[in-house]
Amino acid sequence: MSVPKKKKSRSSVRRGRSHDALKTKALSKCPNCGKPVMPHRVCKNCGQYKGRLVLPELTKVKKKTA
Repeated sequence: MSVPKKKKSRSSVRRGRSHDALKTKALSKCPNCGKPVMPHRVCKNCGQYKGRLVLPELTKVKKKTA
């Protein structure tokens, strides 16, 4: 097993970890209901994707509760 020749400085270690920080999620607006939704995903609020109703179960559940 290899051993490092020199100790890595604190700043060098932290620079190496710079890409580990959490990134902000890219959110777009649903064209149907206007709620924020991640790109290329079905809207969990209205069940639509690209203008088509993909999850009809969501609308049935909303009608029963309303």
